[in-house]
Amino acid sequence: MRLSDDLALAHALADAAGDAIRPFFRARYDTEFKADASPVTEADRAAESAIRAILEKERPNDGIIGEEYGATREDAERVWILDPIDGTRSFIAGRPIFGSLIALSQAGWPVLGIIDQPIARERWAGAAGLGTTYNGSPVKTRACRQLSDAILASTAPQLFPGCTGEHFSLLARDCRDTLWGGDCYNYALVASGHVDLVVEAGLKLHDIAALVPVVEGAGGRMCDWSGDPLTDASDGRVIALGDPARLDDVLEALNAGHEGHHHH
Repeated sequence: MRLSDDLALAHALADAAGDAIRPFFRARYDTEFKADASPVTEADRAAESAIRAILEKERPNDGIIGEEYGATREDAERVWILDPIDGTRSFIAGRPIFGSLIALSQAGWPVLGIIDQPIARERWAGAAGLGTTYNGSPVKTRACRQLSDAILASTAPQLFPGCTGEHFSLLARDCRDTLWGGDCYNYALVASGHVDLVVEAGLKLHDIAALVPVVEGAGGRMCDWSGDPLTDASDGRVIALGDPARLDDVLEALNAGHEGHHHH
């Protein structure tokens, strides 16, 4: 199977997800929904069902892992990883900065990723060796000469487990500005060169599989807080960096004051 064929299919999957999601966005739960589930759950399920139906037809031997309907053939060589609404809190609050995440992993490595914002109709797509596109046009991360020029983003302060929040604060102190909220959308903004750095903790591989090809295909770097590549065994601490030249600065700031700091 050629990667370009998989990418074309991934675009079709994102189209189907967006069509399923749009009617539920900013829907009034109290008046427009008779079902037990909230609009965000309904949208999630509708989108995942739509994607799964296409995959079962087009790629019957591939595995599928989704938030709503669990795993099918997850031991396959090729596995599609789906998260139709990443950023449920934004979705519920009517903020169009959630995203549909679609990834294809081969032998455990994400080779293709799509971040789709179906309300603004913005789509970032990345695939190994093909470079990242935004609505069909190539995008690149931007250079960042020093940490004090950097715009740093993260989803929410309360999502940092243990003492990771303190380390994030040390890094934030060295950056120009820190933005909160945004989930996957921040990673897309790194790829497009609007944000320099995203640092988060407590993520699972499913949360990040689609992000890696998008960020790295645009010239950025994704790794853990030790600077190592993200794998199944990673601890959920993630760095997305537009300018890989700043990696040592970021790691140093994150680990500042680490001496004499005991983990219990």
